[in-house]
Amino acid sequence: MTYAFNPGRPFTEDFRAVGAEQIECAVKVLDEQPAGVHEAIHDARKSFKRLRSLYRLVASDAPLFQKQENDRIRGMARNLSTVRDAAALVENATYLREHAASEEQQVALDKICSILAERRDRIAEGETDLDGKIESTIVNCDQALAALGHVSFDDGRRSSASRLEKGWRRTLKRAARAKAACDTGTEAGLFHELRKRAQDYRMHLALLREAWPSAMQAKRAETKELVDVLGHLNDLATMTSLINEEPDLAGDSQNQAHLLSAIIARQEQLRMAALQRAGNVFLDDPKCESRTVKLLWLEADR
Repeated sequence: MTYAFNPGRPFTEDFRAVGAEQIECAVKVLDEQPAGVHEAIHDARKSFKRLRSLYRLVASDAPLFQKQENDRIRGMARNLSTVRDAAALVENATYLREHAASEEQQVALDKICSILAERRDRIAEGETDLDGKIESTIVNCDQALAALGHVSFDDGRRSSASRLEKGWRRTLKRAARAKAACDTGTEAGLFHELRKRAQDYRMHLALLREAWPSAMQAKRAETKELVDVLGHLNDLATMTSLINEEPDLAGDSQNQAHLLSAIIARQEQLRMAALQRAGNVFLDDPKCESRTVKLLWLEADR
């Protein structure tokens, strides 16, 4: 089983199977932790993102289910976020260091990377109830699996295709609004919203890739590049907020000046790159593209 719909299966059966796989993957990795607890949390959170995108695709036909489960899954991800967020800041500082504008700036960023790594380790050591959080997340996963078993849809071929068309159009319209906001503003929240909409689109391309594998794969790769750029932008905004709240994390005022200078320069480059990539990814009219998806799905189901 993979994160993709099968045009030959009844929609309800297929939807439940795809969703259950993500829930079971999260439970398995949290329970076994093959690469350690923090990597397990990271992998589980990725499964939760896939699950939320899956549910958004059918929101028009199952609005109560989608809202209830979206709230549940978001809560599970947040429950496990503290250590992962601290680790992400270290990764982001390392990313900045790789793009340092001068040797002096690189030295300052080296120091900041070390300080943030020590902070990450302190937070990890202070997570005394991490096992309890994981246990409660697994319990919530069991409840999510039970809820998934009760959702159902009209499995008719045309009804299923229309459902996917509506979900696809909704995703693209939300992305278009987010992109338009980014065209006229530079606030971090605007680009974070575009990132979420691009993530949904990438997940939906994966879910429907059997309708046109080569085209969907190419579009997914293009969308991943956009998501990665927007991810770096979001991380830089998070780091800026943290340093403003806790300036000691920069070490001293000189290091802080180098850090903020590096962030500002990189943000400008990333915003330009994000807008260019978003223009390519979301080039087609939402209504036309979603109608094409419907026709492709009907043809794939023959």
